[in-house]
Amino acid sequence: MMYLLLIVGFVLLIKGADFFVDGASSVAGILKVPSVIVGLTIVSIGTSCPEAAVSISAGLSGNADISLGNVIGSNLFNLLMVIGICAIVKPVPSPKDILKRDMFWNIAVSVLMLVFMIGLTVARYEGIILLAGIVTYIAVLVRSALKNNVEDEGLKIIPIWLSIIYIIGGAAAIIFGGDLVVDNASKIAEAFGMSKTLVGLTIVAIGTSLPELVTSIVAARKGNSGIAIGNAVGSSIFNILFILGIASSLSPIKVDKDLLVDAAILIGVSVITYIFAKTGEKTSRFEGGIMVACYCAYTAFIIARNYM
Repeated sequence: MMYLLLIVGFVLLIKGADFFVDGASSVAGILKVPSVIVGLTIVSIGTSCPEAAVSISAGLSGNADISLGNVIGSNLFNLLMVIGICAIVKPVPSPKDILKRDMFWNIAVSVLMLVFMIGLTVARYEGIILLAGIVTYIAVLVRSALKNNVEDEGLKIIPIWLSIIYIIGGAAAIIFGGDLVVDNASKIAEAFGMSKTLVGLTIVAIGTSLPELVTSIVAARKGNSGIAIGNAVGSSIFNILFILGIASSLSPIKVDKDLLVDAAILIGVSVITYIFAKTGEKTSRFEGGIMVACYCAYTAFIIARNYM
């Protein structure tokens, strides 16, 4: 039963995020908010809602290992599997803005997270610093987009009453789904002798990263593989600054020592992602294969570590 409830939780998270984004985007369109700002704020945060719901729920319920493991595990999955699989489908081009701006932000916030983790507690004031970071990052994105006159596709407008239903219903599904995922992931961990850290790094991280994976693969198959790298890197930045920021602001997060190793690996992966993207200004199929193999090796490593 707990496996079924876990799947139901993931479905609620993913579909809830979709409805929330559609409703919020529609309201923004009705209020004449530029579509580019909606894309860089509402949509970006919306795709991170599954991770946010799980991390906040885990933190408040005393399962902080799942919370922090979810952020690190999701970022590793985004960078290695999302970009890697898309590169195998079709080489992923590297937009200049992402190379010059977002990749460095990704490396910097990953290093900052490890620094905060070294004391084995991510404190409330550190969470507030991370939240200040996401506000700064969004401001940089919006300024850059408006300066370069970047336009997203036109917003889909739906009736205001339906938009409100989408927002409220989507938010409720995200919250309820997050509780289901955390509760049943914890039960699975206990049943198989898995640590909550391992569950957060694997089952929960992969499940909450499904929106990014599906979006990127569909884009790659349609010849828009460049979206993959922006989606993966942007989501990774949001996960650390927005999700970990909110979770640790609500309740200080105790850090499992094993996660220090995983955070260090994440920094290394962030650097490798940049190097692959920089060489030839694209991530090739061969490099994508290496990234997928690295994720498989990492998964084997953390599973072995759990039972040693």
